[in-house]
Amino acid sequence: MPRVYISSVIDAPAAKVWDRVRDFNALPRWHPRIRDSRIENGEPSDKVGCIRDFHLQNGDRIREQLLGLSDYDLFCTYAILESPMPLTDYVATLRLTPITDGDRTFAEWTAEFDCAEEDAEGLVTGIGTDVFQAGFAALQRSLVR
Repeated sequence: MPRVYISSVIDAPAAKVWDRVRDFNALPRWHPRIRDSRIENGEPSDKVGCIRDFHLQNGDRIREQLLGLSDYDLFCTYAILESPMPLTDYVATLRLTPITDGDRTFAEWTAEFDCAEEDAEGLVTGIGTDVFQAGFAALQRSLVR
């Protein structure tokens, strides 16, 4: 089972970063690769079990379900339900930890999934770089001015 792990330090307080990423429907507001997003059936975007349906900038459609959300532990866990990527059983967690030295944030984004062996390296690299690291870089740019 391939695993993606990306971490970063964001020069903003964890509460401020969490305010930005907590909304499961807010990807287009902070991630440069996301064009639009909606929560199906009009459910609240912080309701565990809600499903977001979104498009990447290239038009690809992805559906994900919120599996866990904690304002105390500053994490959200979600699963991909539909994606053009050749993978299954994808579960990811975005977790924030306050860094008290300098009031910064340690951010971690992890994912595990199943795929054909020949696809694993490309998927791990693509998700790690184009999704996770790109998201952290965008958060850094938007929150630190």
